[in-house]
Amino acid sequence: MQRRHFLLTATALFSAGPLRADAKPILIVSKSPTCDCCTAWVERMHQAGFQTTVTDVDQDALYAMKARLGITPDLAGCHTATVGDYFLEGHVHAEDIRRLLSEAPNALGITVPGMPMGSPGMDMGGAGGPYDVLLVLKDGSTQVYASYS
Repeated sequence: MQRRHFLLTATALFSAGPLRADAKPILIVSKSPTCDCCTAWVERMHQAGFQTTVTDVDQDALYAMKARLGITPDLAGCHTATVGDYFLEGHVHAEDIRRLLSEAPNALGITVPGMPMGSPGMDMGGAGGPYDVLLVLKDGSTQVYASYS
């Protein structure tokens, strides 16, 4: 079962191809089939103008994907997406994705570790505390990419 999910995700990544200047970025999302906050995040990305390809995977396949992409447990969120050459981990903002694609830093991707209240898909009636979006550099180190309160 895990191999099948990996192959489906890999096929989706391959078929997405490189981003063209006139094309809308396609977010390739892997998530648990029972996670409502992941579904809410995908909906927020649609509202922001992104196209998505969503694959429901079991936890083992999701953890294996995270490890392959360089997402350590301390950087993990509940779902993982890719766009172009970058990963998007957890409840990142659409604006941060656009900035990442525009600036094209020499990095692996961006993450919102954990599931902070108030982040996209976790916005429960306006409640939430401050949290950071981290840029994960190719050596595995991080730096704050954006902060929200």
